[in-house]
Amino acid sequence: MRDFASAELRLPDNASYRRYAELGRASVVWNVVAAPELGLQLQTWCYPVVGCVGYRGYYAQADAEQAAAPLRAQGLEVQVYGVPAYSTLGKLPGRWFADPLLNTFLNVPEADLARLIFHELAHQVAYAAGDTVFNESFATAVERLGGERWLDAHGGAAARAAVAAQDRRREEFRAFVLGVRDRLQAVYAGPGRDDEKRAAKAQVLATMRTDYEQLKRERWGGFSGYDAWFARANNASFAILGAYHGLAPNFERLFAREGGDFERFYAEVRRLAALPAATRRSEIEALAR
Repeated sequence: MRDFASAELRLPDNASYRRYAELGRASVVWNVVAAPELGLQLQTWCYPVVGCVGYRGYYAQADAEQAAAPLRAQGLEVQVYGVPAYSTLGKLPGRWFADPLLNTFLNVPEADLARLIFHELAHQVAYAAGDTVFNESFATAVERLGGERWLDAHGGAAARAAVAAQDRRREEFRAFVLGVRDRLQAVYAGPGRDDEKRAAKAQVLATMRTDYEQLKRERWGGFSGYDAWFARANNASFAILGAYHGLAPNFERLFAREGGDFERFYAEVRRLAALPAATRRSEIEALAR
């Protein structure tokens, strides 16, 4: 998978994900994400090198929960979730500081492991400091595009059929949730008092849960893998999912525009990453049209 990433997807050929580390825990970090009660703007934290991002990570779940408590006390809606992998953007010198393979993600199905490696390596290709949506959507697009090529090259018919069914469900989940997010955004951005917006928000979420049960029953054969997500869903959930997937289709269109050539695609993404934030967002959103 690692050799395929460099040879076929033109991702960096370095020491990243070529060594193994056993952490003795279920997640590499636990992220805290937060958003307002009546808004979908992620709370940001700023760091050297990477700039401001819409999450903060902790090596222990208890520390993450402790950090989440004052955010909730401020009236923010918060989620804490485990993260299996990370990227240091290829910024640390030498092979001994390269990002390792971890016990936290090696037990996933083969296609998911390949996609995860492709996603994390994509962060080394292009990175716009302070733009979580751009960075994560780009990496998600590389994950999807690379995953398709990996399966074409290495997946048997049964594996491809299983992944296709899984992907259909994932795409329906993402489309469904992003549609709910858009309805919430319309409520928050619209006229009316805060109490009216709270009532409208409650109605959107109630309808979401009813529609989810129907989707699960009629399209997914009762698959319950997203039950926990919907039970806990709040503005932070919608905001972080939008960051990872909101612009991914735009990057996939850019890849097609560049003739399916990964090097040309990366060069264009790096050009976009170097632009001022408003200009960058305008250009990437124009791809949808």
